[in-house]
Amino acid sequence: MEAQTETTGISAHAVRFEDRILSVDVLRGFDMFWLVGGSGLAVAALKLFGGESAEALSLQFKHVDWIGFRFYDLIFPLFVFVVGMSVVFSLRAVIERDGMAAAYKRIFRRAVLLFLLGVFYNGGMTQGWSEIRWMGVLQRLALCYLFTGILFCHLRTRWLIAVCAALLIGYWLWLAFLPVPGQQAVSWTKEIHWPGYIDDALLPGRRYFDGKWDPEGILSTIPAICTCLLGVFAAQVLVSKSTPAKNKLLFFIVGGAVLVAAGFVWGLQFPVIKKIWTSSYVLVAGGYSLVFLGFFYLLVDVWKIRWWTTPFVWIGANPLTIYLLRNMVEFNDLAKRLVGDSLGAVIGENMVHFLQMAVSLAFSLLIVRFLYRKKIFLRL
Repeated sequence: MEAQTETTGISAHAVRFEDRILSVDVLRGFDMFWLVGGSGLAVAALKLFGGESAEALSLQFKHVDWIGFRFYDLIFPLFVFVVGMSVVFSLRAVIERDGMAAAYKRIFRRAVLLFLLGVFYNGGMTQGWSEIRWMGVLQRLALCYLFTGILFCHLRTRWLIAVCAALLIGYWLWLAFLPVPGQQAVSWTKEIHWPGYIDDALLPGRRYFDGKWDPEGILSTIPAICTCLLGVFAAQVLVSKSTPAKNKLLFFIVGGAVLVAAGFVWGLQFPVIKKIWTSSYVLVAGGYSLVFLGFFYLLVDVWKIRWWTTPFVWIGANPLTIYLLRNMVEFNDLAKRLVGDSLGAVIGENMVHFLQMAVSLAFSLLIVRFLYRKKIFLRL
């Protein structure tokens, strides 16, 4: 029985279902779950059932405005981390079977198509040249996949670690000790920083997104590649046949906790800032990603507690498809048509909002379930 889940180079390569590392599929689906309706449902549930703690907990489903870290600040880097894992799963097999030329062909084809899809996702060429969003979420995924894939093809693990460390340290030295031109000292404000300065100088198109400076720029893609490399390291441990499961768990959970602690300590001098993807942020997000991977690996692949995983597998098999659909179709508006606001007078506004978010999420799950059962997967 074959389970084909090869979506844009982001999911694992096709292998026999019983041999799959299912925890990776579940982790991918868990990550996307929050983007396709899960976060809206969680916030609605907190308003309805959370009591006094609802407001504080709801903040975890919003990005930090600048310095700091919340749960929602993990969603994007966790996906970049999983992209790094897919590099090991897919490219290793291609290199062994078809050679380096085939691996390069796959890397460049997927990266280019994903980058162009990102441009299309953000409005494409329908606007003027100065309004095109060249650097968005999908574009960053494309670039991380491109450079990580090339590095993986040519460097052994020890050299990949060296490259990752060099990029993080180099980014730190640049941002933490070299003032932006025209400034007398290093600034950690939202208005003055090197990534924004570089984007203003080099990006030909839109540097501002939704009225704000666009965080998915050129310079901050460099440390994002390190996030992708952390996924490579995790996958190499995960697929190692000589490493016992307990040692893998120790690496993921203890190693992840160490990275989180190191990131926050580094953040005392080099603040944890998602929007410019600081090196300290890479460690914090990467550490949490390892901990989540360890938790899912323990439950799904070691203890084999899998009764709860099916919806996440559905989402994880078609992450790009549902991500694009949620952008092109207003699922929340459709849910409001089915669960009208007029019910608020009868069952309360918070209950109505909760039901609307539940229906919105249900639309997403029904679509990915249909695609999974029909074995329809978006590939690039």
